[in-house]
Amino acid sequence: MSELDMNDLAAGFARDGYVALQPLFDADKMAEINAELDRYIADVMPTMPVEEVYFENRDDRSTLKQMQKLSVYDAYFRELMENSVIRDLASAAMGEAAVPQNLQYFNKPAGIGQPTPPHQDGYYFHLSPCKAVTGWLALEPVDEENGCIHYVRGSHKAGGFRPHGRSNVLGFSQGLMDFGTEDDKANTVAFPGDAGTFLMHDAHIIHWAGPNVSPDRSRRALGFVYFGESARIDEASKAAYKARLEAELRAEGKI
Repeated sequence: MSELDMNDLAAGFARDGYVALQPLFDADKMAEINAELDRYIADVMPTMPVEEVYFENRDDRSTLKQMQKLSVYDAYFRELMENSVIRDLASAAMGEAAVPQNLQYFNKPAGIGQPTPPHQDGYYFHLSPCKAVTGWLALEPVDEENGCIHYVRGSHKAGGFRPHGRSNVLGFSQGLMDFGTEDDKANTVAFPGDAGTFLMHDAHIIHWAGPNVSPDRSRRALGFVYFGESARIDEASKAAYKARLEAELRAEGKI
């Protein structure tokens, strides 16, 4: 993107709390990324710690739902996270250098993919200041049927986080407890799109996705989390949250 385009992107991001590029990558690049992901699932995923791989049904490997830290375990995805245009977009959106944190895989398997509860990413991050963005790359066509993302436009401007509580959705342990106000409904925007569609949003914006009710289509995507260079992690708070969550998931037989 040109400098002017980056400036336009930053302005739109400040106004709405998100930007959408449809598409960011062309068909050839998306074919490459999907092939590398298939390789990763076959060769690397079986070696990952169980707490970083989630299934809708742990006894059925075809129901793979989520993976964490792809860039830690694989050179291709580390390059995509650290040295692609996606990092440049994150820096432009935040107005400061983007520090890579986590490259995630998200899927909603056909017919059984659960909804993603309304939430704010920054609630999970334990940052001060909470300067962070999440990028989301569709690996295949996405729409209302298989669970496209919805944003509450401008909700990042309120600052802070609305009350969250246990959602019981694996991979999204906390959800908003007061979602569904008239303002939420009036400002909701949905983002269906083809493979290569890229969204990036502020850590404060309210967003969610529906279930996958398609009988035959999955909904595969990659998520890119970057913190601003000014952000600092409250390590004690983060460690306590992670330990509590993992203990709960183990007790419930989900990991």
